[in-house]
Amino acid sequence: QVQLVESGGGLVQPGGSLRLSCAASGSIFSINTMSWYRQAPGKQRELVASIFSTGSTNVADAVKGRFTISRDNTKNTVYLQMDSLKPEDTAVYYCNFNGRLLSLARFETWGQGTQVTVSS
Repeated sequence: QVQLVESGGGLVQPGGSLRLSCAASGSIFSINTMSWYRQAPGKQRELVASIFSTGSTNVADAVKGRFTISRDNTKNTVYLQMDSLKPEDTAVYYCNFNGRLLSLARFETWGQGTQVTVSS
């Protein structure tokens, strides 16, 4: 009932920047938390950053000062601005939303993932 579509991944050199986007569509009443996770080969999925309906954010120490999460509630979209990228940022990045449907039932859903590769 809620679909997430991610965009913005790709190949970038160390020190470069990328901006990821994730847009939701469907029978949405409200979105509480919008988050970005990542999963590198052979590793567990980890939380990168979250932004709450209040606008407050939570950013992982590994990316603090380099990544910025933001949201546009009019577009049901979350962004992840990634600067000063490092090879260790290479991973598949997933967005995750939770909130309520028009029926007021709770939902939580994941995007399909977008590959980010940092390499020279």
